[in-house]
Amino acid sequence: MDSFYRSLKQRGFEGDIDTTELTRQTYSHDASLFELMPQVVVFPKNTTDLRRLVASANECRGEIPGLSLTARSGGTCMSGGSINESVIVDVNRYLNKIENVTYSSAHAQPGVFYRDFEKATLVEGALLPSFPASREICTIGGMVANNAGGEKSLEYGKTEDFVTKLEVILSDGKQYTLGALQKPELKAKMAQKNFEGEIYRKMYKLLDDHYDQIKKAKPRVSKNSTGYNLWDVWDRETGVFDLTKLFTGSQGTLGLIGDINFRLVKNPAHSGVLVVFMRNINDLGNIINEVIAQKPASFEAFDNYTLMLAIKFFPYFRKTLGWGGLIRLALQLLPDALLMFRGIPKMVLLIEFTGQHPEEVALRIRTMHEILKPYELEAMEEDSTEAKAWKFRIIRRESFNLLRKKVKDKHTAPFIDDLVVPPPKLVE
Repeated sequence: MDSFYRSLKQRGFEGDIDTTELTRQTYSHDASLFELMPQVVVFPKNTTDLRRLVASANECRGEIPGLSLTARSGGTCMSGGSINESVIVDVNRYLNKIENVTYSSAHAQPGVFYRDFEKATLVEGALLPSFPASREICTIGGMVANNAGGEKSLEYGKTEDFVTKLEVILSDGKQYTLGALQKPELKAKMAQKNFEGEIYRKMYKLLDDHYDQIKKAKPRVSKNSTGYNLWDVWDRETGVFDLTKLFTGSQGTLGLIGDINFRLVKNPAHSGVLVVFMRNINDLGNIINEVIAQKPASFEAFDNYTLMLAIKFFPYFRKTLGWGGLIRLALQLLPDALLMFRGIPKMVLLIEFTGQHPEEVALRIRTMHEILKPYELEAMEEDSTEAKAWKFRIIRRESFNLLRKKVKDKHTAPFIDDLVVPPPKLVE
């Protein structure tokens, strides 16, 4: 790797280069089962450093077999997307600035933690609603790379639906802007006699030659996390051509992300949750269909193992919530603790409804309650405000951290992530 380091130095690389055993070991794993020891971890200071990294990799690839760059930020990927045996590019240390936030849009660097990003957007009454369960420890760059979705994706969609512009460094080591292009803009791009023009010409030809076949291949599912969504790049009817749709979800395999522009939505004024305790899951498929028909803002669940884990490591929540929050959580869970003396429920469902008025939210929750009454359920609890539903949100959102930090003698097995199963088949 010496030639790679020399090349970076000659190009004026400003960031950090770390080859120590401790750092390499730390970056040899993410949230997945896999482990690969990198040769070096680099910490670029700016997008110019990203360009230098790609240029140096191109220059040295011939004499360094297997030389590759893998972007990393929060390291919460559950499919091994942020590890490799060559060069890890950590953007979290320096590329972590929120450039601008308004009530409808935001511009930030990929290393920004989502938790910090959300604080900034909520000041403007806005939200990026595609956050995953790992919202407290993931970054927005990872959300784009994985096309993240989570509890609010049922109503709002995934991260690809909110990316409006990307600044990316492609394989030629140069920086490009990706975004939605109208027909004249696309024509101008394809007319360019350079690397960018070639990309647009080849992509357009691929999509035009196989348009119907590609559109037909789009999975008919509510959430698709496979990446390389060719079917969303070009729409013949509108003429819109948008390579962010291809880049989002590609896990850094197409290039490095330097800057991100997002569309934001208005943060709902009021929300509430119907909590359903199930003693068995025999009717789960039918219940899911009943719930989806009522168009909830979110619909999530956790099982008895997650609940028992939260109970076992209850003091852990003090680190996240502080003493005051821990006491509040304990007090709110007291009525539910009495219920659980009869036995831990097999599954807990969280059905969220939102609206502009509290009465609207409460009515939708009551309606959902009435619809589910005929089913064999342990109990149902109407938490008509977000403050009341908070206790279950905390358990659901922190379950990922609990597994990572507290269960030392076991490792979660996330070898298949984001399964999509037809509701009638879930019980099987």
